[in-house]
Amino acid sequence: MAQAQLATRIDSRVKKAVAMVCRDRGLKMGRFIEDALIDKLEELEDIEEIKKIRHEPTRPLAALIRDLKLDGQLQD
Repeated sequence: MAQAQLATRIDSRVKKAVAMVCRDRGLKMGRFIEDALIDKLEELEDIEEIKKIRHEPTRPLAALIRDLKLDGQLQD
């Protein structure tokens, strides 16, 4: 995978906290930050999906149970 450098300014307290966590847990800072960015991108994508499905029609539970021919009892 091709790599690129990313430079940004952040609060020095945040950098210090990240450095401490990475040091204490034996993590590489670059990998920690890349994973955090990927997690955030996935979270934002999930939020967009939630917005889409929020407006989908729903069905009453009783109708679902009827259509699946269930009696509403949990089985072991």
